[in-house]
Amino acid sequence: MKFGDDNRRILEGDEGAQLRSLYKSMGYTNDDLRRPMIGVVNSWNTACSGQFNLRAVAESVKNGIYRAGGTPVEFGTIGPCDGIGIGNNGMKYILPSRDLIAQSVEVMASAHSLDAVVLLGSCDKIVPGLLMAAARLNIPAILVPGGPMLPGKFENKFIDVNQVMINLGALYSGKLTKEKFKELERVACPTSGSCQMMGTANTFCSFSEAIGMSLPSSAAIPAVYSERLHSAQDAGKKILELFQKNIRPRDIMTKEAIINGIRVAMAVGGSTNLILHTMALVNSLDIDFKIDEFNDISDSTPYLCSLAPADNSKTMIDYYFAGGAAVVMKELESLLDLNCITVSGNTLKENLKVIINKDNEMIRPISRSFRNTGGLAILRGNLAPDSAVTRPAVIAKECRQMCGPAKVFNSENEFFKAINKSAIKEGDVIVVRYEGPRGGPGMREMFIPLEIIKGMGLEGKVAIITDGRFSGSNSGSFVGHICPEAADGGPIASVKDGDIIDIDIDKKTINMRVSDDEIKNRLKNISEVKRDIGNGYLSFYVKHVSPSSKGAVLI
Repeated sequence: MKFGDDNRRILEGDEGAQLRSLYKSMGYTNDDLRRPMIGVVNSWNTACSGQFNLRAVAESVKNGIYRAGGTPVEFGTIGPCDGIGIGNNGMKYILPSRDLIAQSVEVMASAHSLDAVVLLGSCDKIVPGLLMAAARLNIPAILVPGGPMLPGKFENKFIDVNQVMINLGALYSGKLTKEKFKELERVACPTSGSCQMMGTANTFCSFSEAIGMSLPSSAAIPAVYSERLHSAQDAGKKILELFQKNIRPRDIMTKEAIINGIRVAMAVGGSTNLILHTMALVNSLDIDFKIDEFNDISDSTPYLCSLAPADNSKTMIDYYFAGGAAVVMKELESLLDLNCITVSGNTLKENLKVIINKDNEMIRPISRSFRNTGGLAILRGNLAPDSAVTRPAVIAKECRQMCGPAKVFNSENEFFKAINKSAIKEGDVIVVRYEGPRGGPGMREMFIPLEIIKGMGLEGKVAIITDGRFSGSNSGSFVGHICPEAADGGPIASVKDGDIIDIDIDKKTINMRVSDDEIKNRLKNISEVKRDIGNGYLSFYVKHVSPSSKGAVLI
């Protein structure tokens, strides 16, 4: 068995006696310390539903490592919940947590000279953070998702957690009673796991499988299924094989593999946050990839799988029973680079030989795609000269061209108050600014206001644009990630109430009917909106974060 040179150097010989002694204080034996030391990176906690089952998953991973001849060394990383941070100041910390996760794993694995790592995570910023760490460490690694929760059931229909916020709007507008709303709250989340729709968490778990960093058919296994534990044990065994063969993340996460992953995410109508996190990941991999390449990939990738939030009658359990990301890849086979190596030890082509589509209405073949192009798009125009992001997969065809007067808010909180006062009218183009990576800070998601608007019956009748983000579970007419952001002096800072804004998603443009000279003159007279953020992590983040078009990474 081949051992990592650095790990063997510090543990062997007389010079390694003190290190061995420290390990032995925790119960490790001489036999344990002669084996490859495999890090088990666990984002388990009891604060985030998506990570709640990972204690049991980690035990299965460790059993697999032991059986294959390795020694597991478990340590934790943070795992905050987007759903709990949404709509309050906690959301300012959610995107910044991604880089902390990547750094913490890099530091721990490097400080202990570990031979390989198995990375456990499910949720929105955790999975990309773990993949970024794997890219930087470049020691053998496998990502093990925790899996989605099962759908709830309300009024004889299967639902996802999104329905709670959608129906908050219905409650506000008198369309739903308080008693029914309380019942909905009780039944929406019947188990732990990542949220039940194709939000950011499940988009990126599918992406991880598609780029070859998770075992085949593992992304969509529900959190509470025994199959989740079986897959975790297989990952524990497989990491030793990767170690023996010296297959590393940068051998797997090539540009071709990244494009495969983007195609799969496009084909399932994945979250806008995929673009943000992919740009961060390619930065960690030192891959030359430009944000406009997403349009080229989307334009040549059919939309094959429509589930919540695009189609609320389908949830992740339907995706799982159809075969998940592996079946999407099978249907996209002619468009993928099949020579990419994966953590299974096989090429993608070899993996797909045994894959069968179990529901070709849920995951359609290319010949019967929902649409000929994928689910995400990059827009540009005088409002977003460096790029903006939208999600055609969840926007009705008749809403992809919108024109209307701007109604401007300098924060999500201002916007939220206006909704509660019924100050939003049909035809408005709502502008929420100073919510970018620097301006927010932390690039908050506009999840709650958008869901309330839906519950009020205004979905598709107003548009929302922002230099902040949207949740992967949002639907409606929206454009986010507008870059440059207002805090960097971007044109969005110059918008005034009443300015006419034109959005054409099919043409990939976003403009306001104001001359370039007028925009420049307005920007000269604008003072940046300041936030009271203290001197903690957010203060550091503001000084070092890159623009959203570059992945909002720390530089």
